[in-house]
Amino acid sequence: MEISSESVSVATADGTMQAFLARPKGGGKHPAVIVVMEAFGLNDHIKDVAKRIAAEGYVALAPDMYYREKDAVVGYDQLPEAIRLMMALKDDGIVSDIGSVIQYLSGKEFVRADRIGITGFCMGGMFTYLAATRGLDVQAAVGFYGRIADKLGTPACPHLHFFGGRDAFIPPSEIEASRAHHPDEVTVYEDAEHGFMRDGSDSYHAEHAPVAWKRTLEFFAEHLRS
Repeated sequence: MEISSESVSVATADGTMQAFLARPKGGGKHPAVIVVMEAFGLNDHIKDVAKRIAAEGYVALAPDMYYREKDAVVGYDQLPEAIRLMMALKDDGIVSDIGSVIQYLSGKEFVRADRIGITGFCMGGMFTYLAATRGLDVQAAVGFYGRIADKLGTPACPHLHFFGGRDAFIPPSEIEASRAHHPDEVTVYEDAEHGFMRDGSDSYHAEHAPVAWKRTLEFFAEHLRS
């Protein structure tokens, strides 16, 4: 499907957040998916994920969760700086910001306001879980390798979570706690690493990433297209 993309501004309680918007060309309303970035910022990989989702017939919006800092995109080899940026974000602010993104999408004439989903990677996987458990109006959530074990609750929407069994950043005990709490929603690919969806990187898993992506698209189609 042919798409268009642009940078947009989202009003939040703390100022203006920049975001990357990708959507199908043409008229009509489409379901939407919020794409939440990794700890490294709103980089080309996350924008590419948004474009891929848009090509499936969704309005995809990837917000810059680091908008309070200037040009906060760091390289994959700058882990300490990524951790610093990530640790500056607090749960209440995260939920408020994602709520602002939902409000932005709901006000667009090309969005089905009653069919908004969310997905996220690494840090964004945890933010996705917060969106599902903190009362935000999302209809489906898919998180990838997010540290959710200390935030376990009851999501108010259908949800899936993917982990790698060889994740060096999430202790096995946390993954098992997440799976025990959500036995039907958590999938662990035992030989995959953290970041196994990040194509072009050493952590990308050529076998499991396409399977997880297919499941994600099927999940969103089931819950956002009805």
